[in-house]
Amino acid sequence: MAVVRLRPAVLAALLQHARSQPEIESCGLLAGAQETITDLLPARNVLNSPTAFEIAPEELFSLFRTMRASGLRLLGIYHSHPRGPNVPSPRDIERAYYPQVAYFIVSPRLECPQPVRAFRIERGRVEELEIACVETD
Repeated sequence: MAVVRLRPAVLAALLQHARSQPEIESCGLLAGAQETITDLLPARNVLNSPTAFEIAPEELFSLFRTMRASGLRLLGIYHSHPRGPNVPSPRDIERAYYPQVAYFIVSPRLECPQPVRAFRIERGRVEELEIACVETD
């Protein structure tokens, strides 16, 4: 299984964001300077939906400008699944436009045994990634 690396604070922030909006899909970008995700960039779900998310183009452009100004690059995209399992839905697979990044799906439910999962999605194929929490690159 391939591995995606992230800082423990990012993992905690993913859970916090999803649990702060348990009625809709939370979403955002994940970035880092090297191969480790060090930064979470939360976004607003303009669909305000419990079953789908979308980041407004102007906000997405702003987030990419923020990453570029900070010397970071896109390493992941995240969203939550408040009402179902945290595995890619058909819509998630269809809209996986960045095959080089990890797709994180978060469950805001406290009883979920694995609340944060990561996947590589490319050309309709889904591969689960191991999540490794690390303090340094």
